[in-house]
Amino acid sequence: MNTHAPAQSTAVVYCEGQFGAQDGKTANGLVRHSEKYAILSVIDSQHAGRDAGELLDGTPNGIPVLSSLDEAISLAGQVPDYLICGVAPADGLLSDAQRVVLLDGIARGMHIINGLHEFLADDVEFAAASLFAGVTITDIRRPREKKDLHLFSGRIDSVTCPRIAVLGTDGAIGKRTTATLVVQALVERGIRAVMVGTGQTTIIQGGRYGVALDALVPQFCSGEVENQVVAAFEGEDPDVIIVEGQGALSHPAYLTSAHILRGSRPEGVIVQHAPRRRVLGDFPMVAMPTLGSEIDLIEAFAATRVIGVTVNHEGMTDAEIGDAIDDIELEHGVPATDPLTRPLDRLVDMVLQAMPAVGERVRSASTSLPVEPRELDGEKRRAPGLSHPRGTSVERRHTQRGLRHRLN
Repeated sequence: MNTHAPAQSTAVVYCEGQFGAQDGKTANGLVRHSEKYAILSVIDSQHAGRDAGELLDGTPNGIPVLSSLDEAISLAGQVPDYLICGVAPADGLLSDAQRVVLLDGIARGMHIINGLHEFLADDVEFAAASLFAGVTITDIRRPREKKDLHLFSGRIDSVTCPRIAVLGTDGAIGKRTTATLVVQALVERGIRAVMVGTGQTTIIQGGRYGVALDALVPQFCSGEVENQVVAAFEGEDPDVIIVEGQGALSHPAYLTSAHILRGSRPEGVIVQHAPRRRVLGDFPMVAMPTLGSEIDLIEAFAATRVIGVTVNHEGMTDAEIGDAIDDIELEHGVPATDPLTRPLDRLVDMVLQAMPAVGERVRSASTSLPVEPRELDGEKRRAPGLSHPRGTSVERRHTQRGLRHRLN
């Protein structure tokens, strides 16, 4: 998914000790997808020598993980344009060691992209260093002046295309990746889909529509979501708008999902869930919510419905992923898939079977837009959308697994 267009600015992503982990989600996202920067390398000495794509997703993408900024510049053959801070800790602050690396990048003539809550352009040391080196510091989370922010206005009612929000059961669980893949899969099927981002990583990646919600005064959050959705609708004339989620509606610390639901008023929600995650990522004192409780909470909080579930496969084998997908569909009566290990057509099916009107324009233009029965583990599946009736192959396998467990 990473783009290497010659016209792009070159960038190195700094993510020491966190690449591939939850607090490295900005670096993870940039390695998977970047419209704005050509990502040359990732700095993380713990994984030096690895291919970034192979480490993240098992598929090499030619972006090396290196041990230092010196090595990154040497490999590039010149000083890259940008040094991007790819770590995203819960407190949003830099450590002393991280400061040293970013200041070194400035001294070498690299512009800084910073997605943390700490604004480096306001830091005396960083401001002086950037002025001396003649480079810029971009603090992605810096909100606009309050006079330029939007309160909720009701303009969302003028958006006539469906909106789908990708929410989750925790933070750093893959919502942005899934939202990006949903858009990619729909566009490849000929459907005009556009994404509205709600976090700093999407903005760094080059997303045209978006706002870093967790940097705003809460009073403006739903209005800013509404404003970005309206802007995407008026600017792109899309068939469907996909809205990136943040945190979880049930999360005790990250409440931006509530503003996303209120501001975008989505007709449907896709829920991202990690079946093997037992506690919240940055809050190990709090148990993960069940998938069922999150679905119930979302549907009780907003006039919407959950149209599908996407699986985060951390800690799972391929067979376990297949079992989890089957079990989710049986228990919750909605289609499920893992966007990173299963065909992306399943995401398209998930959307079109819940909202057939999304594909109507494409059907009219190309005569038909077939949605074929899906394949999983070599067996035909009933098209998702309703609960599987007793006797389907999925339920038979589910029952057989239970029998095997009892026998073992």
